Amino acid sequence: MHLQTTTTARRRDDRGDVPGWVMVTLMTAIVVAALTPVVRDQLLALLDNAFSMVRG
Repeated sequence: MHLQTTTTARRRDDRGDVPGWVMVTLMTAIVVAALTPVVRDQLLALLDNAFSMVRG
């Protein structure tokens, strides 16, 4: 019995899935834009509180 092993040398592409990253970034921006009007006052209060704590 003769076993023959063949390996295909492929160039590995480490760039990743560019369209996938674009979609994730776009969806994140849409979610942030959609939630901003709803939570704007709470975020401003949170930031104001944080800055007042830093100022002392």
